[in-house]
Amino acid sequence: MLWPKALHLVFMVAWFAGLFYLPRLFVNHAMTEHKETREQFKIMERKLYRFTTPWMVLTLIFGFWMLYDYAWAAYGSMLWLHIKLMLMIILVVYHFYCGKLVKDFAADRNKNSHVWYRYFNEVPAIVLFIMIPLAVLKPF
Repeated sequence: MLWPKALHLVFMVAWFAGLFYLPRLFVNHAMTEHKETREQFKIMERKLYRFTTPWMVLTLIFGFWMLYDYAWAAYGSMLWLHIKLMLMIILVVYHFYCGKLVKDFAADRNKNSHVWYRYFNEVPAIVLFIMIPLAVLKPF
């Protein structure tokens, strides 16, 4: 089970790199007034989202593999695992919402301010700071 766990972590790190950077692009995109810069942000956002999505899928595949193979039997009755799974669902929803925002920016339909995106940008960090201690410490 060490290989699936290692691959799960590698893909999770790659996915989180995108989850951290894409909303930061949104912050800068929402702030810019220059047409050429906005067009460049559209390209960067689209490419980063397309690059990041397979890492999410692989993270989920290896995570569910571990869940099916041993984690549910060993920890299924423990609250930490249920909280971690709930947070994982939140991250997947967040990821797809980022995809919606990429499409909104591409169509020049952004309705949020750069300040809103600054707060939005913090969601994956908060989730990560909760998920990792849950998975490592298994506190309850």
